[in-house]
Amino acid sequence: MNKKWQIYETDEDKVEELKEKYKINNLLATILVNRGITSEEKIRQFLEPTRQDFYDPYLMKDMEIAVERIVKAIERKEKVIIYGDYDVDGITSTTVLKKFLKDLGLEVSYYIPNRLNEGYGLNKTAVEKIVNEGYSLMITVDCGITGIEEIDYANSLGLEVIVTDHHEPVEELPKALAVIDNKRKDSTYPLY
Repeated sequence: MNKKWQIYETDEDKVEELKEKYKINNLLATILVNRGITSEEKIRQFLEPTRQDFYDPYLMKDMEIAVERIVKAIERKEKVIIYGDYDVDGITSTTVLKKFLKDLGLEVSYYIPNRLNEGYGLNKTAVEKIVNEGYSLMITVDCGITGIEEIDYANSLGLEVIVTDHHEPVEELPKALAVIDNKRKDSTYPLY
């Protein structure tokens, strides 16, 4: 896949105007201008968002399925594991989700693969270990969208999987209980 860098011709006058008006630094003002965020309302939403500024999460494909399954796990007091990636967004999302689910009373743990020994994404050895430790639901964060074989394997062992990812899917989606990824071809969730 060839990638093409796009360098913006930044409107420096507009950058200066935003810096002064909103008391922000040059980098932030440049980002706003380059993204076309220059109206007062859009700048407020970017700098000081409220819950009302976000789209309904249930607009994402499979969100309702995932939430219902997590609620069922809470009611049944199931063991749930979060399978995260080892990079910054994977570790952060693992931490946030673990805290949230634990606050709801769920017995929850996490698995982050060893970058050197296991590589990126799901792996069958980890899935088998998770099943052997008695987990009935695995929620991926920042990975799983390309884990077709590993999720098939998890299914064959009776482990249900919810995929949450933001990476590009391959042609076929994994056969998980729910696949939440805004880059799905059938996604209708608004990006901005």
